[in-house]
Amino acid sequence: MGGKYFEEFTVGQTFVHEVRRTVTDMDNILFSTLTHNPAAIHIDHEYAKTTEFGKPLVNSIFTLGLVVGLSVLDTTLGTTVGNLGWEEVAFPKPVFAGDTIHAETKVVALRDSKSRPTQGIVTFEHKGFNQRGEVVCSCRRVALMLRKAQ
Repeated sequence: MGGKYFEEFTVGQTFVHEVRRTVTDMDNILFSTLTHNPAAIHIDHEYAKTTEFGKPLVNSIFTLGLVVGLSVLDTTLGTTVGNLGWEEVAFPKPVFAGDTIHAETKVVALRDSKSRPTQGIVTFEHKGFNQRGEVVCSCRRVALMLRKAQ
């Protein structure tokens, strides 16, 4: 199990995730259609040629999911109970098919769960970068995490 228990996190702890992922045009089309997002900017190459970008933008929700997904092996695999919320989600640079995304995660807050003594709450700050080192996605994610068994 790659994930960490609540007690194994410290505020300021930073993870540079080794797993990277190159985004494909098919990722973008499948994600957009599976989520019923018919926006031409994501799925219509001819339309996208008429935009300032000249090619389809990768669906930002896919980008968010990928950035968080890249963090799971090092942080929450097998130890998370669930996500409690998302804050300060931003997409400062666009993502296009062919971009390779990597991620970093910082622990920004820890607190005990008031209603669940076997769990704790961790606030993560995730950042996704393209192959040029530009931030393409950032967010804070609040997760309910398991404590080690007593």
